[in-house]
Amino acid sequence: MTAIDGVGSRGGTLAESVVERLREEIISGALPAGSRLLSIRKAADAMGVSKNTVVEAYDRLVAAGLVAARKGSGFVVVHAPEADGGQRPRHVAEAVDIASLLSAQLEQSFQIRVGDGRPPASWTEQSEIKRHLGSYGRALPADTDAYGSALGFLPLRQQIVRRLAAQQIEAREDNVLMTFGANHALDLVIRGMLSAGDTVLVDDPGYYPLFAKLALAQVKMVGVRRTPDGPDITDFTAKLAAERPKLFFTQSLGHNPTGGSTTLPVAHAILTAAGRHNLTVVEDDPFADLPLVSANRLATLDQLNNVISVGTFAKTLSASLRSGFIVARRDRIAALAELKMLTTVNSSGHVERLLHRLMADGHYERHLKRLWQRIEAASFSVQGWLHQAGWRTFSDTIGGYYQYLMLPAGVSDIDLARAGAKESIFIAPGSVFCVDKQSPLARGIRINVSRAEDAKFYEFLLRKL
Repeated sequence: MTAIDGVGSRGGTLAESVVERLREEIISGALPAGSRLLSIRKAADAMGVSKNTVVEAYDRLVAAGLVAARKGSGFVVVHAPEADGGQRPRHVAEAVDIASLLSAQLEQSFQIRVGDGRPPASWTEQSEIKRHLGSYGRALPADTDAYGSALGFLPLRQQIVRRLAAQQIEAREDNVLMTFGANHALDLVIRGMLSAGDTVLVDDPGYYPLFAKLALAQVKMVGVRRTPDGPDITDFTAKLAAERPKLFFTQSLGHNPTGGSTTLPVAHAILTAAGRHNLTVVEDDPFADLPLVSANRLATLDQLNNVISVGTFAKTLSASLRSGFIVARRDRIAALAELKMLTTVNSSGHVERLLHRLMADGHYERHLKRLWQRIEAASFSVQGWLHQAGWRTFSDTIGGYYQYLMLPAGVSDIDLARAGAKESIFIAPGSVFCVDKQSPLARGIRINVSRAEDAKFYEFLLRKL
């Protein structure tokens, strides 16, 4: 090993430079599996860095699955270059496996889709999107097939800025980046702000597709326990101090899968602790446009200083639109826009023009009022069914599509999902949403209130619980 001159030539910290150098040697085979790394003292002397820098670098290599700490042997390389080009790397397999159960079930045809994450088409696209697609093309200007700005269609971003102002978030058009939905937005944030071996905090339970993306990026996930009032502040502050995470991914309103929303005191506590540790919070906000009774958004309280907000139209209009957006500081948006250009060139100008038309003509606002009425009615109905049967839900808050049914002791969420599949009932088991599979919250199921109207589902629960 040779000394590293100053802060790494790649522009990162000294620890990042050490990690990258050792990673290249491991991946190339220069340090084959079974090789022992230099001791922390010898590595610090050889590379001209502090022992603390080496400790941090070695910890990141362990988190990335390239190195293992073994008693009596120090740090040993455990990664071997793939001999079979068709074999999936371990982190790719882990990312796919996180969603394997739900993926397998989604490929089947279920009559009752109570575990689905989306509302039925009759709640969204059939009420607005399909009604407008027929006449959409006739009014488009001649240049609409061009890529346009990487930030996205300007008039739509202006409409989003107006909606943000109604949510008391001060923003301009250059604070908004259009994406191919919330998942694309999260992917851009992960690619642009994290490196393999970094640590992040996530809601536990939380949004399982996010877990898959983080596993794919070889980022260490640490779960923060969710309570009916939001993230557990005691757990959050302890892990914030112990883990030194780079980001915290959370959902404040209509939380997926528990249905709860973050209260104002908890929101303030999160931002206070994050500010002390210079932590950036990524707030996934799919229900931002709904007229929620309680709307304690971190982005509103923080005004985009340390919060990045992710929005989408998938939950309010149609998942098939594949359109969402990121709201953040201008410097962050500029960096993410560059990454977007490198990976997808741009988002869909046609879709963004359609969305702008729906907003500008007032159709979107009227649709949201009807959608909220449906959510409220369905939520009260589902809560009535469940409480009448004597079952407990994690939270009775109404803020989105989800209620989370806590299962009695001795009932397996996975076994219940398998039993449901045999009767053509799609059930989303709670453990799929959990980082800690042993958590009491893993013993539950997510219920989409927009799809839980069939009495057969409740008859099934009465037989199984």
